[in-house]
Amino acid sequence: MNIRIAKAQDIDDIRRLYLSAFPESENEIVAKLATDLLFEHSNPPIIALAAEIDGSIVGHIAFSPVRIDTFEQCQAYILAPLAVKPDYQKQRIGSSLINYGIQQLSDTGVHIVFVYGDPNYYGRFGFKTDLAQNYKTPYPLQYPFGWQAITICECNLKNSPASIHCVSSLCDPILW
Repeated sequence: MNIRIAKAQDIDDIRRLYLSAFPESENEIVAKLATDLLFEHSNPPIIALAAEIDGSIVGHIAFSPVRIDTFEQCQAYILAPLAVKPDYQKQRIGSSLINYGIQQLSDTGVHIVFVYGDPNYYGRFGFKTDLAQNYKTPYPLQYPFGWQAITICECNLKNSPASIHCVSSLCDPILW
C-alpha cells in the first residue's frame, strides 16, 4: 500500500470511494465533503491523503485546520472524513491513514486533533471524549459521545470552554 497526498484529479475516485463505503443515507453528504475539501484553500493547509493499492485508491482521509477561540497559539485540526473501500476494510488501511496523518501533523507542531466518530474505533488511536468536552463544535452534535480529541503536542490549553471554527466545507449543520 502507498499513502500519498490526494490531488484534485482524484475527485472521481474519491467520490466513488465514499459512495461505496458509507450507507446510502449519508454517502452523498460525506462524498461531497471529501471532494469539496480537495479544492478548499486554508492556512494552514488541509491535508488530504489517499491510500493506493495497485494504482487504485482504496482509502482516503482529510485533516482540516480549526481555530480555537482564545487559544490562537495552539494549532488544531479535525479528522474528517475517513473512508476505506468495503472490499479493503479490516486490513488496517484506515489505521495506516490515521497514523500517517497524525505523524504529519505532529511533525508540523500541531497540538490537538479532533474527530467526530465512533469512540470504540478512534479510541484505539488515543482519541478521548474527555479531552474534547471543553471545545464547542460549530453546530449541535447529533451524537455528543462521538466528539473526541487527541493531544499530539503540548499546549497551554485551559480547562475553560472554547468554541472551534472549521473550514467552510465543514460548516454545514448536517455534518454534525
